[in-house]
Amino acid sequence: MLSAIRGASRSVRLETYIFDTTKLGQSFRDALVAAGARGVKVRVLADAVGTFSLSDSFWQPLRAAGGEFHWFNPVTLKRISYRDHRKILVVDDAVGFVGGCNIAAEYNGDGVTRGWRDLGLQVRGPLATELAEGFDAMFDRADFRHKRLQRLRRSKTDLWTSEQNWQLLLSGPGRGHRLLKRRLAGDLAQAGTVNIVSAYFLPTWRIRRELRRVARGGGRVQLVLAGRSDVRLSQLASRHLYQSLLRAGVEIYEYLPQVLHTKLVVADDVIYAGSANLDARSLSINYELLVRVADAGLAAEAREIFAGDLRYCRRIDPKTWRRSRTVFRKLLEYLACMILSRIDPSFARWQLPGLR
Repeated sequence: MLSAIRGASRSVRLETYIFDTTKLGQSFRDALVAAGARGVKVRVLADAVGTFSLSDSFWQPLRAAGGEFHWFNPVTLKRISYRDHRKILVVDDAVGFVGGCNIAAEYNGDGVTRGWRDLGLQVRGPLATELAEGFDAMFDRADFRHKRLQRLRRSKTDLWTSEQNWQLLLSGPGRGHRLLKRRLAGDLAQAGTVNIVSAYFLPTWRIRRELRRVARGGGRVQLVLAGRSDVRLSQLASRHLYQSLLRAGVEIYEYLPQVLHTKLVVADDVIYAGSANLDARSLSINYELLVRVADAGLAAEAREIFAGDLRYCRRIDPKTWRRSRTVFRKLLEYLACMILSRIDPSFARWQLPGLR
């Protein structure tokens, strides 16, 4: 990503949930400032909650070099639930990057000996152009101050697009999530082999049903989930689902060396990668994106990555897991699941009429 920014000749678009002021963050800012100084059009969009601790003065060198910076959805109780969780970099409308990596020190490492375990996808051509258009739509609506008729216009945050073997799925509050979930569930319904790495795992009932169906029908479903998590509540909620999945024959593994932050789905020869977790917030609330690619070669590469992650996992044994669950532990996991799958989405829906 840094190399692409340093080689930019026309434009740089960067969208992220978190951007910190550590050495890594400063390296990105310096590269953006240098691009602006040589005449490149530079625009940066960062979520106001994800970058809450970041001072606006941090971006003064970029503005002085001719670049632009926007906070996405400035903090207000009327719409605090809705966050821009997307991670996009597009350079010269020709090369793009998506994935789970924020611009923060935690993501600087190999995910085994240091740094969180994450994944990105580099794309070129028409898909990079689509990402650029999606960024532009979000950049224009960053502060949520629009005329009434503008709010009724369809935009790249409300649509999904496709060409040949790829599809860009973009979602936002009230729109897009249904298409994203339907497409994912449809691919799982036809799959014989499913490999998923998910940092925060609390999928919809339909997605869980399809995973169980594949396993019960003789297919193989393998899940790599968080053995170490930065969100303990999410880990508890995920574990509430283990028993029913294990009974169906789903294989569950927990990644141990570092905090897991990867978002990857491989269903036969179809892969999904991007910012969206398989949890209630990503699948129903946040602004998110996933890239879907149907390509046997790319799927094989993704399965190699998955196999590499398995080397650092412990497998959850169904009998041992069942015997280890105390009543108190089950209650904690149930309450965590209810908070994240019911209470959080309900609060977000209550805020939806005030989303402006």
